[in-house]
Amino acid sequence: MLDWLLFAGLSVIWAGAYPLTRLAVGKGLDTGLPPQWVLPGRLCIGAVFLWTLLLASRKHLPPWSDRRRWLTIAGMGIVGSVIPFFFITTAQQTVSSSLAALYTAASPVFVAIGAHLLFAGERMTARTGIGVVLGFVGVGVLFGPDAAQGLASADVIAQVFLLIATLSYALSTLIARGAPPMEAIVFAASYATVSALTSIPLVFTIDAAAVDASWVNWLGVLGLGIGSSGIGQILYMTLIARAGATFVSLSGYAIPVISAAFGWVFFHETQSWNAVFAFILILGGVWLARTGGRGRSAAQR
Repeated sequence: MLDWLLFAGLSVIWAGAYPLTRLAVGKGLDTGLPPQWVLPGRLCIGAVFLWTLLLASRKHLPPWSDRRRWLTIAGMGIVGSVIPFFFITTAQQTVSSSLAALYTAASPVFVAIGAHLLFAGERMTARTGIGVVLGFVGVGVLFGPDAAQGLASADVIAQVFLLIATLSYALSTLIARGAPPMEAIVFAASYATVSALTSIPLVFTIDAAAVDASWVNWLGVLGLGIGSSGIGQILYMTLIARAGATFVSLSGYAIPVISAAFGWVFFHETQSWNAVFAFILILGGVWLARTGGRGRSAAQR
């Protein structure tokens, strides 16, 4: 039950990143922040938040001599944030957001395959495989034919970029799953710091005099930092240690549905019938993948 509660909390927090990002960039508002400020802002705030918890708990980072742990931390910071954010942002200059989301939603498929090959405790069963595929079909139903039509018309280079981003997300989950034992707050604070530091140069690509932002926009960045980049990372690390990589990656299926619900509640965005059908498919897929066999008990030993 605790795993499901952590999964639900992580999915809600990460889905909340979409309306908070909308608030930060000022879509539909008179003011807004450029993405080159939103990303470093949220990552830096998240790192500060995690460091505050780290110091309050009197935990310590691994010693610099521990190369294995620091290589893992650096890999998570770069592969899990910098690479996918860069390629997705670049790709979305020429492709629709629905197509980008559809590509990203394929990450659990790659995680399930990778976990099956790399970790004895996460061998894929027939039920697990069906659940992963069913969840992906649910995401496809959610975005409808627009995303599928985009496959034929989208720029090939942009689609390659989206594939790289998707593989990066999957690889970062596998890196976290195979990481040496570290407490969740230590791991999260460490790699969040790497992500924040590598994103800071983006700030200087924008002329500050040209930015017209209000406290509402900055409130969105603050929410992103504390929620998605702070609390979300602790839940992410805790859940991977408890339940394994495949189960955690399935949050990528739940997030679009929750995000659509947020859009309906907060922005009065009308959702079509397929959102309900997609939710049923995704929920069924996640349940099948979670109860599908050996991964559950082995991952928690």
